[in-house]
Amino acid sequence: MHKDIENLIENLGSTFSSNYGHDFLQSWDKSDSDIKATLLATKILRQMHKHGISAKAFASGTAISIFKDQSTRTRYSFDSATNFLGLNPIELDLGKSQVAHGETTKETVNMVSFLTRTIGIRDDIYLGIGHNYISEVAQFVQQGFDEGVLHNRPAVINLQSDRDHPTQSMADLAHLEEHFGGLENLRGKKIAMTWAYSPSYGKPLSVPQGIIGLMTRFGANVTLAHPQNFDLIPDIVETSKNNAQQSGGTFHMTNSMEEAFKDADIVYPKSWASYSIMEKRTELLNSGDKNAYENLEKEALAENASHKDWECTEKMMSLTNNALYMHCLPADITGVSCKEGEVESSVFDRYRKELYQEASYKPFVIAAMILLGQSKDPAKTLHKLLQCNSALLS
Repeated sequence: MHKDIENLIENLGSTFSSNYGHDFLQSWDKSDSDIKATLLATKILRQMHKHGISAKAFASGTAISIFKDQSTRTRYSFDSATNFLGLNPIELDLGKSQVAHGETTKETVNMVSFLTRTIGIRDDIYLGIGHNYISEVAQFVQQGFDEGVLHNRPAVINLQSDRDHPTQSMADLAHLEEHFGGLENLRGKKIAMTWAYSPSYGKPLSVPQGIIGLMTRFGANVTLAHPQNFDLIPDIVETSKNNAQQSGGTFHMTNSMEEAFKDADIVYPKSWASYSIMEKRTELLNSGDKNAYENLEKEALAENASHKDWECTEKMMSLTNNALYMHCLPADITGVSCKEGEVESSVFDRYRKELYQEASYKPFVIAAMILLGQSKDPAKTLHKLLQCNSALLS
């Protein structure tokens, strides 16, 4: 029974993974083997859920989430993933904690970690702040564990920072693996990661950075397209260039959406904020100048509005190689969620099923990250769960 799942578990057992005892903060910090192990665990957990097999690897424990930005998909995915594994999800509202009274991050982290198996954090709004905060939490968790304060070291999961959105990019990669019938089939495929117009501003850079940082590792030909001033963080762009060179793929940058879409197999049109605007935003956060902050918003909206032609239209899609349209959601849909936006409604509607399937991988990706970070032998853990299910059914 469930021979396919057993085979996947065997493959996981033979795949080297150094994820145990470590966090998942940036995909480019993980080895290719770690990435493949995470994808395998994702596939196994997804199949177990499909067949009604319990994945409750934990008899008890909590899963703490901290969201410093709004979220639908990632918040739901974290809560459902942790519940799927047998953990009790608890969202920590820092506004209701003792942080306002001067409690340090180090103290807060240790106080909420006594019975905790994982801490998921979204802190994506300000450049140079989010990733540093998440890294600090990981550092203090490790210190508490090393000092014997914590019996168990919770796995810290980046639910989106200013630098990377690994749960999203890994879900996207899992979707592409399924769509094209294997990671090896991404080799030579053209992926267009492009900026697109949005009537709002301030959207993080982490989604496009996550895509170029991960997809360049599998021999794909990745093109990054955006108007001038909408650059990404330089060191992440350099990492993507190096990844492409090492994997046998290519990495190309252009200021033309049409050039990026030409003969593309996959398109990912997504708005993000101007790099210079995001830098100023962080400066104003530190200065506390509210008037300047409001003026910055007007400046940003005006800059966005000068690029309304950056839209994923039927005409733009006709330039592609019958490309798969992708988006992290929610998309700004022209004539539906906004007057003018990232994507034409007919394009979005045609790919709605695929977009929802893309999103469906995220809970299982998060569950896989937690399981691999907490289990010394995840294949053995999953095999026991499968055996237990078989015994119950026999």
